[in-house]
Amino acid sequence: LMLGFVSGLIWGLAHWVARQPLFDLAGITVTGDVKHTNDVTLKANVTPKLTGSFFTVDLQQTRRVFQQLPWVRHAVIEREFPNRLRAHIEEHRPAAFWGAIADGRLLNTYGEIFEPNLGELEDDRLPRLSGPDNESELVLQAFNVLRAPFNDIGLQIAHLELSARGSWRVRTPQGATIELGRGSLDDLRQRFEKFAQSLPEAGQHWGRRVNALELADLRHVNGYALRLRGVSTIDPQKSKR
Repeated sequence: LMLGFVSGLIWGLAHWVARQPLFDLAGITVTGDVKHTNDVTLKANVTPKLTGSFFTVDLQQTRRVFQQLPWVRHAVIEREFPNRLRAHIEEHRPAAFWGAIADGRLLNTYGEIFEPNLGELEDDRLPRLSGPDNESELVLQAFNVLRAPFNDIGLQIAHLELSARGSWRVRTPQGATIELGRGSLDDLRQRFEKFAQSLPEAGQHWGRRVNALELADLRHVNGYALRLRGVSTIDPQKSKR
């Protein structure tokens, strides 16, 4: 009986202490490299969903509330005595648009898809990547593998696409299309590097620079098909006959 009485007394005292105004939540301290999670966002989307006091607030539920914010990738929530919470935030860092730009989806640097307010995007010159959603990480890896070889010959990747059948296609800002075909990331890189070694020479033969490229099909086993702006292999005299 004595143990029961003492336990009940302790529980009642703890319950009374927890209900004191001193321990009502007064605010949230946000840390981390935060650019988009501001006071306005917190007041509108986090504060109304918090319940309880310093002692009774559910930290896991609070973490889930934070991670529902468009720019928040990961959150760690801790109590800060006597009446505050501390949230350490890791935000998404955008690496590319994902899919159609009208869809409003981005890819972060981990290859994860997220849907922010694009009006808050600081750099709208990101490349566009697309493919099956469950292959988003692979598509970002392919972009990172191919970006340097493209830059080495003066080309950039505006759009990298992985088809449902596993074939890769690149489009440049100038509108050129490069069909890379299927294979591992190593296969793609080696295939493009072989093409890149001969492209400047092929361009010089026809009096064209690399940026005159319109189409390159690298899916052939022992070569590639090439189309350069302003170059035709059809004899204009023969075509009139």
